[in-house]
Amino acid sequence: MTKKEEAEQKRALRLQKEMERVEALCEFEKKYPDAALICGIDEVGRGPLAGPVMAGAVILPKDLRIQWINDSKKLSEKRREELYEVIMREAIAVGIGTATPERIDEINILQATYEAMRQAVGSLTPSPDLLLVDAVHIPDLTIRQVSIIKGDARSQSIAAASIIAKVTRDHLMEEYDRRFPEYAFASNKGYGTAAHIEALKKYGPTPIHRRSFIGHFVQEAD
Repeated sequence: MTKKEEAEQKRALRLQKEMERVEALCEFEKKYPDAALICGIDEVGRGPLAGPVMAGAVILPKDLRIQWINDSKKLSEKRREELYEVIMREAIAVGIGTATPERIDEINILQATYEAMRQAVGSLTPSPDLLLVDAVHIPDLTIRQVSIIKGDARSQSIAAASIIAKVTRDHLMEEYDRRFPEYAFASNKGYGTAAHIEALKKYGPTPIHRRSFIGHFVQEAD
């Protein structure tokens, strides 16, 4: 066997293993054949000191298999951007929901997350028959829900939602970085890195900081 043939064989084997992984990732989608439109839901941004919490809701064709899809946290930025384009092109429907820092301070992060998820689901056309949700049960929705622990690594639909939410929020934080360059939002995305906390102590909070999250670092936030 030539080196070229060996490389082709390895590539084919790698792709076969990848498709087997993605097929396994559709376990929950295949578990509910009665549901015509299955929606995956996930959120991003519950932990940062700044910026919104954002939810993604994605309905994929039931026979679609997306190579390399995974929990957004396990993907490189380049891969997430590539998969974002695939999802936006191939999905039946994509919804985004968001809760502002002010809203997070007003009703707390958990309730704000639920609100963003409801908003994401409510923006879908057509409406789904079943919701696959990462880890939680969303209150005040009449659509049937299935909560899946670590769902973004166990469901293709939830993984797709996590990528949509992550990429959308990252782009927003990059815009905020241009407005508030001292805080390096493009790199930390609002999370409490050492450099971010140091900037917060030095310059004080911006309009996108969550006052209920930063009291340990900025006295004026009390």
